[in-house]
Amino acid sequence: MAHVRRFDHIGITVADLESATAFFVGLGLEVEGTGSVQGEFVDTVCGIPGAHCEIAMLRPPDGGSRLELASFVTPDHVPGSPTAMANELGLRNVSFEVDDLQAAVDAVAADGYGLVGGIGTYQNSVRMAYVRGPDGIIVSLFEQLG
Repeated sequence: MAHVRRFDHIGITVADLESATAFFVGLGLEVEGTGSVQGEFVDTVCGIPGAHCEIAMLRPPDGGSRLELASFVTPDHVPGSPTAMANELGLRNVSFEVDDLQAAVDAVAADGYGLVGGIGTYQNSVRMAYVRGPDGIIVSLFEQLG
């Protein structure tokens, strides 16, 4: 029996919700909604008594699966590894298709976010780059060729 009906969203905890939201909006995602969650439900689900977080739900222009950014008001966030590489266990990257890879890389670079490595081409069909975004989030950007 299949339990999953559809893929809904990816959630990422960030230190600065405003700057993380601006980063992803700059890539072309749209803010679907924002809010604050706290109380018994959040305490139970997160397993953190007294949890209170601000969230922003973002969606891509095609209306596909969403990205949830959450920043804890209480308790304070616990720093992750902002220099994590692709071979470290855990969430590897969040990936987005873009129309113009170089323009997307240049746009995030103008905001101070750099490449993890370089821009690679796979079998003359895809160009891809990893960008280190807010809080060290690795964002994969790729462009279909031809």
